[in-house]
Amino acid sequence: MRLIDLSQPLYDQAPNCPVHPPVTFKRTADHPAGGWRMEEIAMATHTGSHLDAPLHKIAGGKSISDLPLETFAGPAHLADLRGLAPDTPIGPDLLARALHGRLGGEIVLLATGWGDRRAKTEEWLRHSPFVEPAGARWLVGRGVRGVGIDHYSIGGSGPLNAETHTILLGSGIWVVEELKFPPEVFALPQPVKFWALPMNWPGCSGAFCRPVIEVP
Repeated sequence: MRLIDLSQPLYDQAPNCPVHPPVTFKRTADHPAGGWRMEEIAMATHTGSHLDAPLHKIAGGKSISDLPLETFAGPAHLADLRGLAPDTPIGPDLLARALHGRLGGEIVLLATGWGDRRAKTEEWLRHSPFVEPAGARWLVGRGVRGVGIDHYSIGGSGPLNAETHTILLGSGIWVVEELKFPPEVFALPQPVKFWALPMNWPGCSGAFCRPVIEVP
């Protein structure tokens, strides 16, 4: 078995959602004086490659620990949406073309190419492509159980973000954000076997994860 890493690295002052606290890494002990090396980190739970549970947007919704681990692993279809312009809404037509009629209770991974643009720029922070509410309803109607995207927010940073999250999370669909797709994944036969196991954080609205594709 081989694993293809889809995660984004986290480090001091790494790019993240601009309304969240900045990412900080601090070394609190080191060799040789301390005899140990240790780091201290601070950031929001929805930073880097992470999962959104329904509780993130839905009052009284399920937390990350309410969902069984098996929920976050399974067959996934990759939608190749690379080349989208800034602020492009991802709706039913784009999704249907990119997925070629596939789906049925599986996971969908949206590859916009913006995972490769990750940086503290105005474009990346506030002008990414995003799943519009009509696209979110289309995914719900196809029985998707999880959806991922290569940006910090599946709904972008504009006025439709809350509605898109409400549609997906309110339907019990978990979301994985801040992915990065290496070129080799686009040559893999579909569906791929996807894993994104969350940290064991009881009651939290989301958690860091290490998303991978398993290649036999």
